[in-house]
Amino acid sequence: MSESGRSCVFASLGDNCSEKSERKQMEKNKAEISRKSLKSEEKRRALQMADTEALLEFNKIKEIWKELALTEWARKQIDEAGPLMEETKVRARLRETTEAKKMMEAYGQPPLVSLEGVKEWMKTAEIGGCLTPEQLEGVERALAAVSRMKQYLNRGKAAGISMAWYEENLDSCEELRTSIHEQIRNGRVDDNASKLLKSCRMDMEREERAMREKADAAIRANKAYMADSFSTMRNGRMCIPVKAEFKNRIKGTVIGQSATGSTVFLEPASAARHAEALELLKIQEENEVSRILYVLTGLVYDCQEIMEQNVRTMEKLDFMFSRGKLSFRYDGTEPSINLDRKIVLKDGRHPLMEKEVSVPLQFSVGEGVNGIVITGPNTGGKTVAIKTVALNCMMAQSGLHTACREADICMNSNFLCDIGDGQSLSENLSTFSAHIANVLDILKKAGKDSLVIMDELGSGTDPAEGMGIAVAILEELKKSGALFLVTTHYPEVKQYADRTPGILNARMTFDKESLKPTYQLVIGEAGESCAFYIAGKMGMPEEMLKNAARAAYGSEELPEALKSQISENSLAKERTGGIRKAKKTAGTGAKAPKYQLGDSVMVLPDKKIGIVCQPENEKGVLRVQLPGKKIYINHKRVKLHVPADRLYPEDYDFSIIFDTVENRKLRHQVERGKMIEGEIVEETVGK
Repeated sequence: MSESGRSCVFASLGDNCSEKSERKQMEKNKAEISRKSLKSEEKRRALQMADTEALLEFNKIKEIWKELALTEWARKQIDEAGPLMEETKVRARLRETTEAKKMMEAYGQPPLVSLEGVKEWMKTAEIGGCLTPEQLEGVERALAAVSRMKQYLNRGKAAGISMAWYEENLDSCEELRTSIHEQIRNGRVDDNASKLLKSCRMDMEREERAMREKADAAIRANKAYMADSFSTMRNGRMCIPVKAEFKNRIKGTVIGQSATGSTVFLEPASAARHAEALELLKIQEENEVSRILYVLTGLVYDCQEIMEQNVRTMEKLDFMFSRGKLSFRYDGTEPSINLDRKIVLKDGRHPLMEKEVSVPLQFSVGEGVNGIVITGPNTGGKTVAIKTVALNCMMAQSGLHTACREADICMNSNFLCDIGDGQSLSENLSTFSAHIANVLDILKKAGKDSLVIMDELGSGTDPAEGMGIAVAILEELKKSGALFLVTTHYPEVKQYADRTPGILNARMTFDKESLKPTYQLVIGEAGESCAFYIAGKMGMPEEMLKNAARAAYGSEELPEALKSQISENSLAKERTGGIRKAKKTAGTGAKAPKYQLGDSVMVLPDKKIGIVCQPENEKGVLRVQLPGKKIYINHKRVKLHVPADRLYPEDYDFSIIFDTVENRKLRHQVERGKMIEGEIVEETVGK
């Protein structure tokens, strides 16, 4: 091949390699974008699911549920819990919940523990570390808990409860448990863990005793030199307290001295020999303790796989039993699961409401009926009814029991909710705008396997236009094939539901005598708002009700039952307090506020401080007591300094300040009913 030919071939190969490289990079970029999009979509769905859970109050159920779990793993599973999309998983989880509840009904609460720390201890053993006596005792407690759980589950086997066979996944490692129990006691290696350790500790006790005896003997032999009559430990050495001036009279080593320096702590030479022997024994003891701990840690490591299996099994059991405990909380029952797009609740309740006060709900949808339109008066329980249905469906599909006497619930691919006004200030959306935005998002996602609930359909705008939008939404929901429950007040929506196949009206009952809702749902009948009836019962006159009927329906005709209730109604006017105008003073405006008796004021322009002893009169003149005299002065020449209520207590007797002693005595006699001859003494100051 010619040179030019070879160069063409190489150029062609280079181009192909370049194209392949570019193609690979493009595929890599596409895969990365796809992963990012997938993560973004998953995040968006998670946020939407969290919003739905909050609207239906499933998040509150999960908070109660988490309190019943003991392990962190189970709590994490509860946080992530939600409707399952696989029928087999839903049925399996419901069966586990039922069996856990049966176990507790038959044998009481399970002896579950969290087994916290076991994983960390296993990791320490794996890397060749040494577990402390406290950690080994923790391992022993964990194995004891496993043993108790095995015994508990074994009792369930006899009753034919399938979850009891989890007992076979638990192993209490009796040999390891026995070894730890025999060698570790009260947070330390036991004396009897080995013959060497026992002998070593006995020798240590003997040396300590001999050391103390030698020290005490030195004290007795040198009483005259001692600062005290007992020995003490200083820096791990046995010392005797010697007066500083006599420290050279006794054979030994000075270990320390007192704060004043008058006493030195001396280790006698006779005790030092035993101290040295004791130090050697301590080293020997420490080595033996380390050996025993390493041996036990090795035994723990040998059981690592078994221990990890125990932890996983206990966590799974904790998750199962937490669902059973939750069912006990609201007296739940296992629902039936179907794929026939049918929901039936008998004596359904909202699980967060007390069973004693909750009115049982009878509900049925499916089998040719896809939608229920609920109408009725405000505070009649419409919103609670639709939330009860949706929440029980979500709980069932999450593997939880329903708060019903009996339930048959279909699988739903998604739960779509529009409850509340949804007003968003951050996005500058009004109530109606937010409502419509949410509704449109729901309609995009609604399919034949969806469950949709909408509260106050078409509200938040002009009634005529809102009614039209409500009907249009219902028509779109009907086309989607989804199961849907909506509440409304529009009479035209009731009429639409009445004439449209596949949609039924329903109403919340209302007691017209007591003017109270009874919170019972009746499917197949349209409700009424009862606004005129309630207003009439509360005393609104007939003429006002006729005006209201004319404005609403173009007719003044009222029901006969209502006429008999309102025939005596009248709107008698009641007198209320009138407005009293302030009196105007001659000149520019209202009179300035009056000074009170006891107010401290500043007299202008001299800025002398005095006390008001006589409030101002109609001419605006008041009397002020100054040092040595009392003066009359116009209110414009004084300025408030300190109010009387900040200077004196309530009901203070100001005559003590402003009256003379003689006048106070005479006034006291007058009050006692005595006749007084003469006149009241002229006022003077300073007497």
